[in-house]
Amino acid sequence: MSTPETNAKPKTPRRKATSAQGPRPRKAAASTAVVPSPAATPAAPAPASTQARAASAPGTPAASAPRVPSPSGTRTAARAPTAWRSPATPFAPPPERNPLDRRVHAAIARATSSVSPIALLLATVDWAGHLAMSPGKRMELTDLGLEQGRRLLCHAQALAFSPPGSLAHECIEPPAQDRRFSAPEWHTWPFNLMHQSFLLTQEWWAAATHGVAGVSRHHEQVVSFAARQLLDMFSPGNFLPTNPVVLRRTLTSGGTNLVQGATHAIQDIGRALTGAPPAGSENFVVGRDVAVTPGQVVFRNGLIELIQYAPTTAAVHPEPVLIVPAWIMKYYILDLSPHNSLIKFLVDQGHTVFCISWKNPGVAERDLDMDDYLELGFHAALEAINAIVPGQKVHATGYCLGGTLLAIAAAAMDRDGDERLATMTLFTAQTDFTEPGELALFIDESEVSLLEAQMAETGFLTAGQMSGAFQILRSNDLLWSRIVGEYLMGERAPMRDLMAWNADATRMPARMHSQYLRRLFLNDDLSEGRYPVAGKPVSLSDIDIPVFCVATQTDHVAPWRSVYKLHYLTPTEITFVLTSGGHNAGIVSEPGHPRRAFQITTRPAGDNYVPPDDWVRRAPQHEGSWWPAWSAWLAARSGVPSQPPALGAPERGYPAVEDAPGGYVHEK
Repeated sequence: MSTPETNAKPKTPRRKATSAQGPRPRKAAASTAVVPSPAATPAAPAPASTQARAASAPGTPAASAPRVPSPSGTRTAARAPTAWRSPATPFAPPPERNPLDRRVHAAIARATSSVSPIALLLATVDWAGHLAMSPGKRMELTDLGLEQGRRLLCHAQALAFSPPGSLAHECIEPPAQDRRFSAPEWHTWPFNLMHQSFLLTQEWWAAATHGVAGVSRHHEQVVSFAARQLLDMFSPGNFLPTNPVVLRRTLTSGGTNLVQGATHAIQDIGRALTGAPPAGSENFVVGRDVAVTPGQVVFRNGLIELIQYAPTTAAVHPEPVLIVPAWIMKYYILDLSPHNSLIKFLVDQGHTVFCISWKNPGVAERDLDMDDYLELGFHAALEAINAIVPGQKVHATGYCLGGTLLAIAAAAMDRDGDERLATMTLFTAQTDFTEPGELALFIDESEVSLLEAQMAETGFLTAGQMSGAFQILRSNDLLWSRIVGEYLMGERAPMRDLMAWNADATRMPARMHSQYLRRLFLNDDLSEGRYPVAGKPVSLSDIDIPVFCVATQTDHVAPWRSVYKLHYLTPTEITFVLTSGGHNAGIVSEPGHPRRAFQITTRPAGDNYVPPDDWVRRAPQHEGSWWPAWSAWLAARSGVPSQPPALGAPERGYPAVEDAPGGYVHEK
């Protein structure tokens, strides 16, 4: 069956016109205020509002020099925006609401974990009302229920007359990704009948919540998701009397598993109340066990620290690599343990690597917006690199939301004739948000409005809210299986570096997060050519540098078909990789990692569009990690290796002031 996206008409990339338009005007100096350095030439004092917005810590390097593209990255003529683009309008915040309403909405958000009860009610009414008006659909569901009852009865009869120990033919197979009932104990009486009945119930509700004429697609997805969550809550595997694996362990251990599980539960409750990290995280200390690749912080402002990593080879490619991670996460997912650090891998391959480490925002940063993350983040880092490695273009790399920001920046730079980028690499980054996967279940006007009321009181989206949403999306893997394993079986899963990193969550500034949800998710301004930078809309069709784009097969945050849509948003050369794993594990895929595979092809610039389902059938399969393929791709688009640059450039106002991983990564 083809997906809706497969049959969608590709968006035709626009032709690019040239004009005598000069380099793009920069945002006012307020956006680029940085921490002063004793070594820097004093600059004019920033306005008070700027100082409050870009608050910074003492003892940090100098403000960057005025933004002037390097000689190798200057154009004499820049392309003008094509005429058809929608006019860019400044972000309009939601209308001022009555203070009483805001307090009530914030209280509701706290009570419901920021899930809008009105949104759930609207979805339920839409589904139930249209189902009530569809007698044919109700007859189909009745027939399905009767057929399932017959199948379950036949299965029970087969079990009754089967010799002891033999396996009767099951009436329904669990989904391939559902491992809850894979243990042999589930195929013994009466647990075989229990889990088969549960799977049949799941099948019936899936049919009941899909295909009801007249129900909006979003409401159908919400109702289906809610039904699935309720069913998963009452799975027979979640309870001691109905889980044969837990019962056997209890009998063989004399109940010590339950005692150990209760101990784990008490410890976890205590850690949650005190804000302590999960058990085992103490074995993965930042700067001691993870994020240990040698380097220096060479720039710091009120939003980022820029880390330059020390070379490990006698010669390096002249073009440096800039990594822009998402500020939803801490950067060191790309610098975990030495054996699975992507940053260390790049350094060892002869690349000069810079990486942004974002500040964990608090109340003082509540008014930071997407423009600030673009100017104080990406552009500030790029200017520092231009000063430290002058005259060289940069291989820019963005991960998740950092990749979306990078795509915005690259489109604006190409629009304005700024040629400082050599290539662009995107890891699990969406540029079209019309089909963002199950995350869209929590994003509609009602949900966003409720969330904004809560953020108006706190000043930010809490780390717990973000991680809680991801846990719900993968409740079987991240919630129920953990409850069964740790509290019923009494087995504490060993902590790994990726799990410890995942628990080290960050916050999101209120204004930025509101813009992110409204402009990108609700309005899809980026792919529609309405997203403004410097007061003018950007178009992804302006990007003409080679792109390396990585998506993962089981991504719940950025589904690979959504990531793939970049193919019809820009005509540039795209090398697309689809790798095994999820949003994070698929990226942390070092050479030698077991059970890893990927597909890769390159679409030449201007070539025809290939739908995603056709692509996945045609693209060759490769065993192992995709990291070497990316390193080779970068090397093929880099110059002849030469002597490594120094760490920092004190004479240009970028002294090395602190060892990696810096200070911002330690902020809780």
